[in-house]
Amino acid sequence: MDVVDLRDFYASHTGRVAARMLNRQLATLTQARSGETVMGLGYALPYLPQRNDVLSLSFMLARQGVIHWPLGEHNRTALVDDFDLPLLESTVDLALVVHGLEHAETPLETLQEVWRVMAPQGRLILVVPNRRGLWAASEATPFGYGQPFSPSQIAGLLKDSKYTITQWRSALYLPPLRNETLLKAALSFDVAGTRFASRFAGVTIVEAMKQVYAFSSGKRARRLVPRFRPVLLPSPQGMRQNKDGE
Repeated sequence: MDVVDLRDFYASHTGRVAARMLNRQLATLTQARSGETVMGLGYALPYLPQRNDVLSLSFMLARQGVIHWPLGEHNRTALVDDFDLPLLESTVDLALVVHGLEHAETPLETLQEVWRVMAPQGRLILVVPNRRGLWAASEATPFGYGQPFSPSQIAGLLKDSKYTITQWRSALYLPPLRNETLLKAALSFDVAGTRFASRFAGVTIVEAMKQVYAFSSGKRARRLVPRFRPVLLPSPQGMRQNKDGE
């Protein structure tokens, strides 16, 4: 899906219900202190905090496209490569990745690039389609596109990219259908699913913290490899001349 498809989905009734269910879980996680910088990667517009004392930036993937945001204000979106973000190191306090990691060509490199721009002790929030969930199996919503992940796969990626997981959450237990009756029961589905069937949630939400010491203390020892040193030798012609001159 490109950015227009994503915008249209969240403008639909199904999209509004999905955003409401996700924001039930994200509202407490995306709370930022005054003066902090929040970066959304992918299509995080429905979930970014909009406060005057917080700088929220939205970076959209080059393969998806970009739209102006927020409406009626100075633009705070940019079209980026997920492995080359246009920020200096340690500038982001909170990174929110939605409709992003599942579309990355190399998810590990994407997470490492986010690690680079995050401040020490910065927080990362991932929202990714759950491999076992119904939403990942349906192309009726954006969560049915890209690569879904199991919790163990996410945990492995975060460990390899030097994050410490602080908490897990889940959402979207109702089937991804446009049935009005089912959509009205979305909250009941999520409450029951959180208690009894968390492994079958539509999306997995992970909060992780940047390990500021990881790359200094966790480096692997260099493997010793034999190297050849160039040695200057006389040319064969010079050797013959010296021999003839003796």
